[in-house]
Amino acid sequence: MSDIGHERDLGIRRFGRVNWLGLFTLVEREIRRFTAVWTQTLLAPLVTAGLFLMIFTLAIGPQRGDVMGVPFAAFLAPGIMMMSVIQNAFANASSSIMVSKVQGNIVDTLMPPLSGTELTVGYLCGATARGLAVAVTIALAITVLTGTAPAHPVVALVFVLLGSVVMGGLGIIAAVFAQKFDQMAAITNFIITPLAFLSGTFYSVEGLPRGLAIVTHLNPVFYLIDGVRYGMIGVSDSSAWLGGAVCLLACAVVVGIARWMLRSGYRLKP
Repeated sequence: MSDIGHERDLGIRRFGRVNWLGLFTLVEREIRRFTAVWTQTLLAPLVTAGLFLMIFTLAIGPQRGDVMGVPFAAFLAPGIMMMSVIQNAFANASSSIMVSKVQGNIVDTLMPPLSGTELTVGYLCGATARGLAVAVTIALAITVLTGTAPAHPVVALVFVLLGSVVMGGLGIIAAVFAQKFDQMAAITNFIITPLAFLSGTFYSVEGLPRGLAIVTHLNPVFYLIDGVRYGMIGVSDSSAWLGGAVCLLACAVVVGIARWMLRSGYRLKP
């Protein structure tokens, strides 16, 4: 058997089992996509988060009282931060693939010698980088304005990363499935936004009726927001360990589906 045939049988490509150059190039492209327009991708989420926090604080006022033993503004800030992370991580992966599909240059991503795993990792790294950048920006602003540091910064970081991966994977799935921008907008407006808003972002699950509380606990996004809230202010509706396990399971499922789509060329290849 020839050396080439032997390498093919072992699944070894001429540049190794991992195309590091191609992977790093894809990651660099994804990161440059959002850093080139930082006023839209980093500054805008910060402004939006600040407006949310200001409006809710002014509208409800001091009569709201403490929530779970902390001031309402302190309770609200981590949820708003994580909501911004979720939306931006999803948007980064979905917009990259969607624009390429509509413009007809998705072939530029499919033709290079990149495996489905490498494509998935590349898009997820871009989504995670944007989610992390948004989280750090908002967290610094919260720390400066409130004068309080995160209670468990490592826990907050872990849940930000998990959330970015989950939503980046969902962004890949949504963009592969959608054929037009209006379909992508429908997915964002009717699936992603409700998941983010109805997951304890603006309220504690303790105050919900039993039925709604059960439904909320079935929403993986709830555990992302709850975990970040525990990391930022030290209180949460559920165990951080349980939330981490649920989020890891969600990561495995979402990333597995995204990898299969990119590997098989589902709705991407003509």
